[in-house]
Amino acid sequence: MRSIYIDDDLEAIRLNVRDFVEREILPNVETWEAERAVPRELLNEMGKLGFFGLRIPEEYGGIGLGHVASLLFAEELGRCTSGGTAITAVVHTDLATPYVTNFGLREQKEHFLPKFASGEMITAIGVTESDAGSDVQAIRTVARPDGDGWVINGSKMFITNGGFADVVFIAAKTNPEVKGSRGISIFAVEKGTEGFSASRAIDKMGWHASDTAELVLADVWVPQTNLIGEENQGFYYIMHNFQNERLAVMGLALGEAQKALELTVAYVKERKAFGKPLWDKQAVRHRLAMRQAEVDAGRELAYKAAWMMDQGMDAVREVSEVKAFVGEVDNRVMYDCVQFHGGMGFAAESIIERMYRDARIASIGGGATEVMLDYAAKRL
Repeated sequence: MRSIYIDDDLEAIRLNVRDFVEREILPNVETWEAERAVPRELLNEMGKLGFFGLRIPEEYGGIGLGHVASLLFAEELGRCTSGGTAITAVVHTDLATPYVTNFGLREQKEHFLPKFASGEMITAIGVTESDAGSDVQAIRTVARPDGDGWVINGSKMFITNGGFADVVFIAAKTNPEVKGSRGISIFAVEKGTEGFSASRAIDKMGWHASDTAELVLADVWVPQTNLIGEENQGFYYIMHNFQNERLAVMGLALGEAQKALELTVAYVKERKAFGKPLWDKQAVRHRLAMRQAEVDAGRELAYKAAWMMDQGMDAVREVSEVKAFVGEVDNRVMYDCVQFHGGMGFAAESIIERMYRDARIASIGGGATEVMLDYAAKRL
């Protein structure tokens, strides 16, 4: 179902991404899941094809599109049946790169953005800590002035791409004497910087192909030029990009939910029970039809929110609703898809079993459902 927010140019991008997913990703996801990693060659190829430059301005090697393009890109990636593969790319394009695109100085844009667009450099965002997730003000990582730069100490948890990213945008407190929201800054910390390391890879229930790490910063010195934007404005940068992040992550959820429904409809039309295909059972047909209606509704709400953001409108309520609604729908879809696959849906060799595990994060990562509903409630 094509959204009214998708023009012909965006539809062409959608078809290109879908073709790439079917040719280059789907045949390989079993290997990448087993290896717990996405090959760098895949990311390089995506950069060459222009997928990483959708939101980067043309003067820095990108295409200069908006939030609708990000949502569309994420939705198509979500169809690859490997959430870990899809999130690897989306963290780079929509969770990390925007800190330079939106808030970086011109010199920072000139240095980083062409490399981000081409895939020469892959990024990650380091905000979450063991005691601070959605509550960004609670972070404990600190940065203190040191000569013509800063020394950073602290740790970050659950950082996607953290183990192999070429640059991680680290949130740190730069003024611990003021309210948390007024004393946080963002720093670009490049791979290989002394004192900066991934202390361990984190094993997860799902997203097995995704590199997720705990990061340690022990007296990490970075120059003043690595301070992104203005000092003590990091909290506001994070809050601003949260909207973009939540839409992109829910794009993945929409794509994987749609793919799961397609796989399940095909399966129940072939699988027979008591002499007839499962599709002939009204209870099965109706439940799948309802799940499809919910996915369609979530998709339209998501694209409306993305369009509003492209128009410069306040869409915090709409994005919060998208994150809460689509995250839960994704999980409901996967539950029913496993149910209608029966024993095969519970088997580790099943695509649906993997997708079921991957989908669980949809109502947690990027803002838990409960937090999102509270944001929306405050704006009723």
